[in-house]
Amino acid sequence: MKILIGYDGSECAEAALQDLRRAGLPAEAEGLVMSIADVFVRLSINENVDNTFPMFVPAGIRRAHQHAAEAVAEARDVAERAKTRLATNFPGWQLQSESSADSPAWALIKRADHWKPDLIVVGSHGHTAMGGRVILGSVSQRVLYEAHSSVRVARGRAIVDEVPVRIVVGFDGSKNSKAALDAIADRAWPKGSEVRLVAALDTVFSVSVVPQEPEVLKWFDVSNENDLISLRQIFEASADKLRNVGLKVSVVLKKGDPKRLLIEEAESWKADSIFVGAKGLRGIERLLLGSVSAAVAARAHCSVEVVRAKQKRIEGET
Repeated sequence: MKILIGYDGSECAEAALQDLRRAGLPAEAEGLVMSIADVFVRLSINENVDNTFPMFVPAGIRRAHQHAAEAVAEARDVAERAKTRLATNFPGWQLQSESSADSPAWALIKRADHWKPDLIVVGSHGHTAMGGRVILGSVSQRVLYEAHSSVRVARGRAIVDEVPVRIVVGFDGSKNSKAALDAIADRAWPKGSEVRLVAALDTVFSVSVVPQEPEVLKWFDVSNENDLISLRQIFEASADKLRNVGLKVSVVLKKGDPKRLLIEEAESWKADSIFVGAKGLRGIERLLLGSVSAAVAARAHCSVEVVRAKQKRIEGET
């Protein structure tokens, strides 16, 4: 597993590192910590292009370059500190640290496009260029919207590592919601960890009417008893996949807005995290403001992992 971690030394970045110990991550993995200096001035000045005619550099430009160099050096130290902490918590990981001068969100996205991690981890908040705080909507939101990998918006909680983890999963039968189940099944969770599959009724689900046949979309009505029985059977089949890897699983079917239901269920159950697919059955290829995934990631009080199903490689593609 390859994990890209955006880290800026803020309180929320620290919480994100703490949260990784409750994310079921494997004992062996590749980890890359990135800390980005939010500066846009080129870091080097070639003052001697020609020794005969030295290039004149205004004092303001020199100060800007000096500031950029100091910011990148600080970012390098920040990334290295995070790497050291991760090495303590995950001694089996192969770890690297990097720093750069760029827009933080786009630096992470570009690095992810090149390195192709399985998961990108970001804190829910961070530092602005002025040293203040920002809401989910800048770095975290941009990475969440634009990255091609799964993204975990991490919010740490002060809980002992050995305590079982509680996970809420938004499920509608779509490819990405099934990928969320696969991601959970592939992780290593503490003994006794629990998963709660949650679905909002009076909506569409992807089902297979006949075994071994392609799935179709079907509208389920909460007032129809036969629909409820069929839907529970579908969920129990998915739940068994998680039970087979040692997780305790329960199923919750309720009428209501899925954005509200998932957050309320996580709060009342004191869940550590919520897993949702990046794209549901509504045909939204990219996260849009107001979609279930984006709304849950922005509003939940626990960590939220937005899972993107891995794309099949096209034949002949390099």
